[in-house]
Amino acid sequence: MSGYLAYLAKRLGQFVLVVFIGVNIAYVVTHATPIDPVEQSISAVTSFGNTAPEAIEQMRQSLKELYGVGGSWREQYFTFWSRILRADFGPSMSAFPTPVSALIGRALPWTVGLLVVSTLVTWALGNLLGGLAGYYQRSRSFKLMGVVAMGLHPIPYYIVALMLLIVFGFLWPVLPITGGSAMNLPQGWTLAFIGSVLKHSILPALSLILIGVGSWFLGMRSLVSNIVTEDYVQFAELGGVNRRRILGSYVMRNALGPQVTGLAMSLGGIFNGAIITEKVFGYPGVGTLLVDAVYAGDYGLVLGVTTISILGVSAGVLAIDLLYPLFDPRVQVA
Repeated sequence: MSGYLAYLAKRLGQFVLVVFIGVNIAYVVTHATPIDPVEQSISAVTSFGNTAPEAIEQMRQSLKELYGVGGSWREQYFTFWSRILRADFGPSMSAFPTPVSALIGRALPWTVGLLVVSTLVTWALGNLLGGLAGYYQRSRSFKLMGVVAMGLHPIPYYIVALMLLIVFGFLWPVLPITGGSAMNLPQGWTLAFIGSVLKHSILPALSLILIGVGSWFLGMRSLVSNIVTEDYVQFAELGGVNRRRILGSYVMRNALGPQVTGLAMSLGGIFNGAIITEKVFGYPGVGTLLVDAVYAGDYGLVLGVTTISILGVSAGVLAIDLLYPLFDPRVQVA
């Protein structure tokens, strides 16, 4: 137990270090842009008419405090980290005076719901079929699946998304092609709203699943194909052990290590896949929010989304690091 506690402390220290470095890089990049949120907001206000210089100066000082860009660079940096620790990214420039945290809070459930579910379904389906194809190598059905997987794998998922839009939006219009739910439904835990959300998520999720399954299928098939040649697997087969038990306990379990690591990275990096998918389908998630923030020059919102992404990736890697010793005894925790 003491060995695992030391392992836990080490991994938590790595998590804090990675988040600290990543957020600092995001801070430097966003503050290196030529966009000044204060002057941009003042320009937007004064474009409607002349304003007294005193009022403009007061507005400038107030906006600097709001955006955390007042004082020296050291004061700005410490103000930034104090806000990060409070989950306060200041107001959004493009949706002033709405706080950045409020905008992210509205969009995050949509992205998490869509990307987490589609990633888990893709991972489970791809690994199951890939494991079966690697073990039953003479099966024609699994060979055909391998050909299909290799054909789909190199196709960009936004191409598949556009094909789904054409097929189910125009040629056979049976599914909604934009939005997260019907516009005339109030959001809430009602059957009508939940059904609308599920219906609107079918095409975005399907575009991710069709492409993602191929990658997991090929990876798992390759791992299983190597493991079935190991001596312990052949001895189990010669000893008359049930083939299902061999597949589940001897082969699939030993092949899942790298795949579980990949799952953690995929779950942590769900925001990467959200950007194009959400824009294609007009989905109201973090990806759409980030693209709109870039177009508007809203670096506070960009920084907020980037920070959440860094935390997501780091938390995913931390979670799998902590779970590894529990299902793989080969991992040393001492």
